[in-house]
Amino acid sequence: MRGSIVTRKDAKGRDRYFVVIEERTHDGKRRRRWHSDPATGSGFTSKRAAENHAATLVTSVASGSYVEPTRETVGDWLDTWLALVKPSLRPSTWASYDKNIRLHVRPALGTVELRRLTAVDLDRLYAHLLEQGRTDGSGGLSVRTVRYVATIVKRSLKDAVRKGLIPRNPADAADPPKPSGATHGDVQAWGARDLATFLAATQEHVYGPVWAFLAATGCRRGEALGLRWSDLHLGTDKRTRASFIQTVQKIKGEVVIGSTKTASSRRVVVLDDATVAMLKRVRVAQDGDRLKVGPGWPESGLVFTHGDGRGLHPETISRAFRESVDKLGLPPIPLHGLRHTWATLALQAGVHPKVVQERLGHANVSITLNIYSHVAPTMHGDAADTVAALVASAGKR
Repeated sequence: MRGSIVTRKDAKGRDRYFVVIEERTHDGKRRRRWHSDPATGSGFTSKRAAENHAATLVTSVASGSYVEPTRETVGDWLDTWLALVKPSLRPSTWASYDKNIRLHVRPALGTVELRRLTAVDLDRLYAHLLEQGRTDGSGGLSVRTVRYVATIVKRSLKDAVRKGLIPRNPADAADPPKPSGATHGDVQAWGARDLATFLAATQEHVYGPVWAFLAATGCRRGEALGLRWSDLHLGTDKRTRASFIQTVQKIKGEVVIGSTKTASSRRVVVLDDATVAMLKRVRVAQDGDRLKVGPGWPESGLVFTHGDGRGLHPETISRAFRESVDKLGLPPIPLHGLRHTWATLALQAGVHPKVVQERLGHANVSITLNIYSHVAPTMHGDAADTVAALVASAGKR
């Protein structure tokens, strides 16, 4: 294998230099590969630059890291990559990858040749998404969303390197926006009084039991809607427990039942007596509905259903929640805010963060502490008062 420099005139009559790599194929035939300047896609403007690039290519061939030039675009590779990773991903995860690539990556970078993609291209993409990334033209995406897009891009390009399509991952040198950190404004939660007001006012609402369960457990919406009667059981201490094993998800407009979000999400939590009593009332009402419907009742085993036995749609529950909150004049929070409310109240009440982490199904306690960092000042103050009181009490003995 050897490399040579070939000179060609461009449209304006200026010299441009190309690197040509010559090698023998497995059947003994000679093959020539032309290389232009990776930064511009055209010939090098100086012979020295072309010679330096030729030396790099020869070294890469010798070391086995040489990547043949290809016209494959970023969009081509992302289509291939999505098909390759689909079997290993949860349906909801794959759907979110597909959606973010379709809406935010392919429009900007889809036609760029994969081998010419640079860290600067990615930085421009992230800056654009922050400023005007919303598809309805209403402004930019959140830092969290842009970082998620960056994570998808980086993973796809890492696999492109692994498959030998590009020599290095440009995402390694890119600078996605730094995490802003969770603040009280990000974590939308109620205080105990607002939560009590809401629960009292919605006891008779058709979806009241679902909201009460979410508020009492801090579980995710899909986990509550995927709960089955067989997932409820008594422990040796006679306390009722709920096992979160499956979740209801909305994927491309369709409602499906799948596994929990992560391994740590598959968990068992103890239920309080009021929640157990509420579930018993739900069971009695559901048994009555089953008798009315008769043989047509779908035996899904789900705890929360419509009167005809059908499972509840996640968006229906969220929309009805927003309408009820607005009607009651309470501070507006999303349905997920009930999860944040439970965690915030638990930490403020002195529940150990590790317990909160395990009940919420976070992978580790640092995630919990980061999300609910707004509770830290209160916890620090309580800790200071508690230790001071202990010392003062010991001094009086």
